[in-house]
Amino acid sequence: MAKETAAPGAEQIGLLYDATLCIGCLECVRACKTDHDLPPEITPDLSATTYTVVEKKGEQYIRRLCMHCIDPTCVSVCPVAALTKEPGGQVTYDWSACMGCRYCVMACPFNIPRYEWHSYNPRVQKCDLCIHRTSKGGETACSWICPTGATQSGPREELLAIARKRIEDHPDRYVPHIYGEKEVGGTGVLVLSGVPFEEVGYDTDVIANAVPALTWKVMKKIPYVIVNGAIVRGGLAWIINRRKDVERNPEAVDDRKKPSGKEGGEE
Repeated sequence: MAKETAAPGAEQIGLLYDATLCIGCLECVRACKTDHDLPPEITPDLSATTYTVVEKKGEQYIRRLCMHCIDPTCVSVCPVAALTKEPGGQVTYDWSACMGCRYCVMACPFNIPRYEWHSYNPRVQKCDLCIHRTSKGGETACSWICPTGATQSGPREELLAIARKRIEDHPDRYVPHIYGEKEVGGTGVLVLSGVPFEEVGYDTDVIANAVPALTWKVMKKIPYVIVNGAIVRGGLAWIINRRKDVERNPEAVDDRKKPSGKEGGEE
């Protein structure tokens, strides 16, 4: 039976991944694909059809997915508001608004978003923290299916408390750090590890301050005419390319609809 999270929009929703409890079963990857109507093939790295991966690093498994930054850089750099931070903290993407500039892909401090390079109607793809579930008080598909409790979802503050207690109760098991608590101003996804994070591929040099604040300091120095001109040119290019794509493949127009997935908390 699904656990309950906070009421929609009431709190920052988060996800806690405890690598010391992960057995590498890949059930989280399969559940994500099923819940988002993605192809079942599991790729070794994040891709446009694989929103999360589990990798073996030495004696420990580690998981990767969108970190859902509290102050997301991808949202701040998007010139057409195709990326949005929802009331619950989930960072979501609207294909119909996207003009394909891929600023979000380049700006992400964790190198997460993937672009559909070979599609007639390319989208930016990444984990959406199961917005269709968590916005209704349910939990993510990956936490619902996890057989060991390595992945949990719920209010971020509650998950932080759980993570701190685990480190306090078992200092010999954990690195004394919660990845995502402070990185880039804090993230919705929190990670515990039994080995140093740099040894499992996590960037420990990432800044503590929220990146959008730095982005804005740079962008506000660029003359508005240049910024607006770039947006207009990008928009026109998107419209032209979109029309060409539709002419080549009219059936692909239906692909713009985002998969609805299962209802929150259903088995």
